[in-house]
Amino acid sequence: MKKVLSICLLLVSVMAYGQTADNDSIKNWTIGATPAFTFNQVSLTNWAAGGKNSLAGTFLLNMHFNYAKENVSWENLFDLGYGLTKQGSDNMVKTEDKLYYTSKFGYAAGSEKKWFYTALLDFKTQFDVGYNDPPENTLKLSEFMSPAYLNLSLGFDYKPNDNFSLYMSPLTSKTTIVLDEALSDAGAFGVDQGKNTREEYGASVKVLAKKTDLIKNVDFNTRLDLFSSLSEKPKNIDIDWELAFNMKVNDYLSAIASVNFIYDDDINFVDEESVVHGPRGQFKQLFGFGVSYKFGN
Repeated sequence: MKKVLSICLLLVSVMAYGQTADNDSIKNWTIGATPAFTFNQVSLTNWAAGGKNSLAGTFLLNMHFNYAKENVSWENLFDLGYGLTKQGSDNMVKTEDKLYYTSKFGYAAGSEKKWFYTALLDFKTQFDVGYNDPPENTLKLSEFMSPAYLNLSLGFDYKPNDNFSLYMSPLTSKTTIVLDEALSDAGAFGVDQGKNTREEYGASVKVLAKKTDLIKNVDFNTRLDLFSSLSEKPKNIDIDWELAFNMKVNDYLSAIASVNFIYDDDINFVDEESVVHGPRGQFKQLFGFGVSYKFGN
C-alpha cells in the first residue's frame, strides 16, 4: 500500500509543478491529469436483518504528457488504479490494481500530419499481490512485476485529430516478465518453468478514442490493444480492451463506469480449488461515485 501511495503522490506532484511552470518553457507540451477517488462504507449495529460491516475505496489516476513541435509528436500516458474492500473481520481484498504506461514517438509522414512513422513502448504490471482465494489470501496468484508486459514496436500511426489514433505495427516484440520465484517455477503466465521472461515476436494494433461530452457531462474513452505472435499460434490474438465513461456531477463530484476485457492465450484460468484450466476471457466491471478533478488540458 505504501508503494501505491508513494507513486501516486509523486505523479500528482509532477502534475502540480506542470501547472505552475513558466508557460514559455512548456509551450510545446500538453499536460493533464484526472485523479479520482471513490469510497463506500456500511456500518451495522444490532441490525436485525443481518449483514456485515464493509469498507471499500478505489483510487484512479489518468495522466498525459504530450509534446508536439513541427513534424515531431511524443505522447506519454500513465493509467493507474488501486482499490481495496473489507467485509467484517475478513482480510482486505483487492478490487482494482493496474499500472500502465505507454510512450509513442512519431515523425509526420506528410504535410497533413495525419500519418506518422512511429515507435511505441507499452508497459503493464500491477502494484500489489493478488490471491486466488480471497479473503483467506493464502494462494498467491500474481504480484508486482509478476506478471509484467513490455511491448516494443515500430509502425504507422494514423491520427486525423486529437480524439482518435490507429497504430499498426508489423514489427512488435512482447516480453512477459515473471520475477516471483514461485510463480516462475510454476511456469505462470506462459514463461517456461524456472524462467523469468518469455519473448514473442509478431504484429500489433492499438486503437485509442475519446469524446468529450458524448452526451452532456459524460466523457467517453476507449483503448483496444491487439497482438498476434506470428511465430507461435498467430490466430490466437491477445486482446486487451477497456471502455470508460466519466460522468460529471459538478467540479468535484463524479461517477465512473468502466469495463475491461482481456484474453491472453498464455494465461491459464485457475479456479478456486487451484485446478488449472485453459485460457479464458477475463472480464472486469467497475462503477463508483466519488471525488474527481481534472487538471491541465
